[in-house]
Amino acid sequence: MKKLILSAAIILGGLSIQAAVPSQSNSVIKSVNIQDEYTEVAVDAVPAGVKSTVEKSFVGSKLEKAWKNAKDEYKLEISKEGKKYTFFTDASGNIIKK
Repeated sequence: MKKLILSAAIILGGLSIQAAVPSQSNSVIKSVNIQDEYTEVAVDAVPAGVKSTVEKSFVGSKLEKAWKNAKDEYKLEISKEGKKYTFFTDASGNIIKK
């Protein structure tokens, strides 16, 4: 009789553990993408320091398009051997990693 009562208590206890609702934590990740607003400028309006960086760093490439933001940073699109590349520089011609 003790075994029967003990078995019933173990089985009911085991079932009640499985019926418990596990606590779930919902994490919300908020990400903000900050993009500087670039406005297109003429290739001729690009400073000489930026043009010399293009000539020295990317030999044989051609400056196709240029954009400028409020911080005097330039987004440049160059082409070399049929492929287009985009990179960023400051007004002095230093390459910026973005």
